[in-house]
Amino acid sequence: MTTNRREFVSLVEQGCISPKQVPQALVIAGLSPTPRIWAELLDRLLLWLGALALAFAVLFFVAYHWVAMGHWLRFGLVQAVLLVAVGVAVWRPANVWVSRVALTAAFVLLGVLLALVGQVYQTGADPWQLFFAWAVLGLPWVWAARFSPLWLVWVGVVNLAIWLHASVWGWGVNGSFLAGESGLWGLWVANVAAQAVWEWGAQRRAWPGRWAIRVLALGAGVPITLLMMSWVAGLAFGVTLSALLYPLWLAALYGVYRWWRLDLFMLAGGCVSLIAVLTLCMARLVMWEGQGEAGGLLIVAVTVFALGAAAVAWLKRLHREAIQ
Repeated sequence: MTTNRREFVSLVEQGCISPKQVPQALVIAGLSPTPRIWAELLDRLLLWLGALALAFAVLFFVAYHWVAMGHWLRFGLVQAVLLVAVGVAVWRPANVWVSRVALTAAFVLLGVLLALVGQVYQTGADPWQLFFAWAVLGLPWVWAARFSPLWLVWVGVVNLAIWLHASVWGWGVNGSFLAGESGLWGLWVANVAAQAVWEWGAQRRAWPGRWAIRVLALGAGVPITLLMMSWVAGLAFGVTLSALLYPLWLAALYGVYRWWRLDLFMLAGGCVSLIAVLTLCMARLVMWEGQGEAGGLLIVAVTVFALGAAAVAWLKRLHREAIQ
């Protein structure tokens, strides 16, 4: 369906289909949603909303009645709903969507249960251990669901564990190595690894979710861009590492998504990152080291405009080449 939609858009852009013929062409191509498709969409939407509402209702119910409920009642209620969610996933394996929704609710309830354990039995453990345990214990259910949004939620939990661990302890000898930027480095490494694995799975195992790969690329691009900008501003500790890995990341992004698999979203993200870094370099050159000389702000604005226009022109040329 996605490929047919892209081909249809390409035909419209090339002028093969006039604007007056677009509604009729949509019906003929089968791209216009039918009442049955709308009914399926509403059915799945209500299923998801009901399952997630039930999972969060358990959390709010326990929190509201915290004083009136004993330990056994709190744990019993959460575990009972958790077992029901897992039971539904096992009982209805033929219905893929019911199983996915049930396992997603079970994953959320697992986090609620771990948070309840941490609140009742306060051992002084750091918050990152909660998210780390959540990710480890919930991995089998996420793997069994084989559902792209749930995998992204799991990656998000891992990211939270990495960030909280780095913010408390840092990494390296006595937590001093890259202590200020260790969280960003951890997020970049984790998301780049997840993106590489998912890209390999999409090519070799036909894993779905191109949009999920783009989300992971965004999660990897933001930290490395911030690290490079902090180095340009003179705030980063790992000078050589930032200056070395950022160009390598850009080169890999260009090589993979320009020549191996064309993806304009990825290339546009790389352009935005490069524009941000180069703009900061220009600002430091003409405004900071130049003691804020007259016209510095205008030069920075012209730089942003020129780089943005060049990036747009390049991306439009690649788009034209792709649809020809």
